[in-house]
Amino acid sequence: MKALIVDDEARVRKAVRLLVNWETHGIDEIEEASGGFEAIERMRQDKPAIVIMDMMMPEGSGVDLMAAVNEFAGTIKFIVVSGRGDFDFVREAVRHGGIDYLLKPIEPEAINAAVAKAAAQWRVEEKERADRQKQSMRLNEFKPVYGEKLLTGLITEPATAQAALRRLREERLVPEGARAARLALMQVDAGDRQLHERFAWDSELLHFAIINICNEFLLPGQKGVAFRHWGAPTEIVIALWEEVDQMPAVLQAINEGLFVTLQRRIHMGTSMPGAFPDALPSQYDDALTALWRRNMMDANHYIHLFEEAKSGSRIAFAEWEEEWKLSVLSGNEEQLAAASELWLEAARSSGYLSPQMLEDYKTDALLFCVRMNRDAQGRHAADEETLMILEELAEKSPHVNAAVLSLQDWREWSRLLLMRLSLAIVQRQAQEKAKMSDIAAFIEQNYQAELSLQDIAKRFFVSREYVSRKFKQEYGINITDYISGKRIEKAKLLMVNPNLRITKIAEMVGFHDEKYFSKVFKKQEGISPKAYRLGETE
Repeated sequence: MKALIVDDEARVRKAVRLLVNWETHGIDEIEEASGGFEAIERMRQDKPAIVIMDMMMPEGSGVDLMAAVNEFAGTIKFIVVSGRGDFDFVREAVRHGGIDYLLKPIEPEAINAAVAKAAAQWRVEEKERADRQKQSMRLNEFKPVYGEKLLTGLITEPATAQAALRRLREERLVPEGARAARLALMQVDAGDRQLHERFAWDSELLHFAIINICNEFLLPGQKGVAFRHWGAPTEIVIALWEEVDQMPAVLQAINEGLFVTLQRRIHMGTSMPGAFPDALPSQYDDALTALWRRNMMDANHYIHLFEEAKSGSRIAFAEWEEEWKLSVLSGNEEQLAAASELWLEAARSSGYLSPQMLEDYKTDALLFCVRMNRDAQGRHAADEETLMILEELAEKSPHVNAAVLSLQDWREWSRLLLMRLSLAIVQRQAQEKAKMSDIAAFIEQNYQAELSLQDIAKRFFVSREYVSRKFKQEYGINITDYISGKRIEKAKLLMVNPNLRITKIAEMVGFHDEKYFSKVFKKQEGISPKAYRLGETE
């Protein structure tokens, strides 16, 4: 806390300095002034909490000084010292903020009591000022958020629009006479690394800067307002209710302002004019449609009118799906690279490519990969690792709403998508082939045991359906016939021994019923076991 001693006599200033126990009162800085003009300058610079001043000085009375100072320093606590006990002086001193009036000669107890009283009162008032300032800061922070939520509510909650509009008019965010409006919508490019790095990746700060630039063009004259859409974090909405027909020109001016400040222009979609606020929900949809259907091939066009937006144009991904499938199964890098460009090249050749088309392409490409993964695994199985890879690639795709289209980025993403899928499928096929070889080896070693499809599946930690399907794909025969075939082959070798009866041979190779053994043998060899043996011995 600071204190200022004002008196034209140096000995009086020294006496006051010595009489007051400054540390006891929490005062750690003491300044002096010899007259009114010097005191005013000191107060402007040092902003003391307490001023101890003489009532009568050559440059004017203490009352005059207090009246002048109170214009800019109403928080100062004055202690007036005088050689006169005039009631009029006392009354004027109190009226201008003096909290104590001391008579000369100054007594130590009196001046310390006065300073203690002034210091305590200043601390109480300072705390109140700090609390008010914090509350004001919170309100100032809350007001824009409150206003943005109310404005967003006009779009997203039509049922409560009239109540929100009344509050917005009370806050003077919307003029009383606004009866028509037109909306524009801008989406901040989440993939613009340089822009986001300038704001230390603080999206709140970036949006705040963009909205402020927009409102520099809109708030004067209450032409309109820009605000953040609370239901879509990357979107900024511009509502115009004056000169709605001039919206393209207004947006063009805003974009030039953005370019001057941020070295960026932002794509904006606009709606048709409509009744305010009833038309806002449909106007928002129209502005969003205009953005999603803008032609990204036109790099120099930033204002996109709904009335000029193309209807949902689409280049069917299905036309190139077979080429994608063949390239994935081939595992050939050249084929994969060529296939990855097919859809993008068709879109480029058409001269029109919109964010909506890219979003559809991305969705179709990912669904194709999921289907390929499922088909490779079987309808009842799923390769979780491959699915995780696809999810990762989906997140790393180029932004469909990028301010600047990069077909090369999309080609590279498509190529990488196919490469990762192909690699996963080829690796899985190799693993499956090895697993089927292991199953065949297991059958070779255990053909004489009781073998069922369920037992084999359980032993190799796969499903019965998986074993049945994959084994037949690999060996061209179902697994039950394969087991029977192995048993018959072993039986034929045993039949060379004339001392082994057919019943014993059947049992040795895993058949517990001679008749069933004979039936299977004849089905495979075309003759009965007995006839086969006779033929062998002959």
